[in-house]
Amino acid sequence: MNIANSSAPPRDPIAGVPRYSSAQIALHWVIGLAIIVMLGIGLYMVGLPKDLAFKSSLVNFHKSLGITIFLLVLIRIVVRLVAGPPPLPPMPAWQRAAASVTQGLLYVAMIVMPLTGYLGSSFNKFSTRFWGIPLPMWAWDDPGLRKIFFTVHTISAWVLIALIVLHVAGALKHQLVDRDRLMERMLP
Repeated sequence: MNIANSSAPPRDPIAGVPRYSSAQIALHWVIGLAIIVMLGIGLYMVGLPKDLAFKSSLVNFHKSLGITIFLLVLIRIVVRLVAGPPPLPPMPAWQRAAASVTQGLLYVAMIVMPLTGYLGSSFNKFSTRFWGIPLPMWAWDDPGLRKIFFTVHTISAWVLIALIVLHVAGALKHQLVDRDRLMERMLP
């Protein structure tokens, strides 16, 4: 075994394209799809009447899925720090910077959104349940703090939607316009 190449990113055996690790690819797609589901549920449930019994079940599901995504994002960050990303294909410096900023903001939003949702849920008289298991109550019933956290939660949802659109548009540009095979790095 060549020790010099042992830390190199995995390559597609046929095309020779540097790729993310299998764990990074799986986490990317699972987290991405789960976030899209979460955003859809969040946008849907805010329009439901407060006294609807179904809304309470949906809110509890939303919280559990949100905490699960948060934990997966933490795992993804650790895996990324250990495995690292494959090298980017040649591109202008501004595109490299835009990709880096967008990706960094995606990670920030994926951390801020569940934390503010959980903290907003902590400043009330009801406990948050994680797949039926009650989590510790970190705070007291405080409508003012709850409003602050839920406002940040809502703003971060809209920021995350914009970042996802930008991320997908950039990936499609690389695939369809540049044809630099960048998307192949993250395909299963």
